[in-house]
Amino acid sequence: MSNSVSDENPFGSKTGSLKRVKNSSQALFSMAMTVLAGSALAITLLPLFAVLSYVAIQGFNRLNLDLFTKLPPAPGLSGGGIANAILGTLMTVGIASLIAVPFGVLAAVYLSEFSSGKITRWVRFATNVLSGVPSIIAGVFAYGLFVVNMGGFSAIAGGAALAVLMLPTIVRTTDEALQIVPQDIRWASVGVGASNYQTVLQVVLPAAIPAILTGVTLAIARAAGETAPLIFTALNSPFWPAGFDKPTPSLAVLVYNFATVPFQAQKELAWAASLILVLMVLLTSILSRWATRQKVY
Repeated sequence: MSNSVSDENPFGSKTGSLKRVKNSSQALFSMAMTVLAGSALAITLLPLFAVLSYVAIQGFNRLNLDLFTKLPPAPGLSGGGIANAILGTLMTVGIASLIAVPFGVLAAVYLSEFSSGKITRWVRFATNVLSGVPSIIAGVFAYGLFVVNMGGFSAIAGGAALAVLMLPTIVRTTDEALQIVPQDIRWASVGVGASNYQTVLQVVLPAAIPAILTGVTLAIARAAGETAPLIFTALNSPFWPAGFDKPTPSLAVLVYNFATVPFQAQKELAWAASLILVLMVLLTSILSRWATRQKVY
């Protein structure tokens, strides 16, 4: 009678146990890293929500019709509004956008579509350097170039200073947006007989519009909140803007001036102006998202 040979693997139970231990260790590690990443996200967002909540709480109580229609009150008096600062901010940021957006987008188009490799590297390096320049340096530059030569502070000088700060952001975001567009789309356009300029204007740019507008929104948000360049260029005024070549009030400078005075009414206006700045940036972001909600590709 022959001896029977067992088909069972004597190491099967050990192998299964090792696999279960390994899988449980991987699941535990994955869970721990997920919790760590979520905690880092919460810690990152906490200061943002804290700042926005505090500004909203402090500034909401001062929101009324007078805030948008009247001039700031004299020191020590209550009431009034910040209508002139809102109008002045729109003027200076509008001038900056008219300067920075066309030049920034065209420069990025040249970098991405028409320039050689060496020129591209140097221009991108210069753009990165310019993006790190302190805003007060841009204000001093615009002061020497416009205020001294034009004979006084003005909204034009303020817009030029803000345009210098906006340009690097617009160039970098537009350049990256154009590079994201698939190369196959360019080849297909050229293959049906379109020139390089037609391909860029009618195919590549429409595809990159959402990302470009996002970069423009970021640039506008930065420009609207700058104070130092406007102190050197547009200065300030307690009255309505008298023209683009005159000293012009702005929300950022008003917040800076009113936040340091000992009068409660002015401090309340400073908080309200801060809230208006935040809401303006938020509204600009929402409008840009809405305008680009449908993607071309």
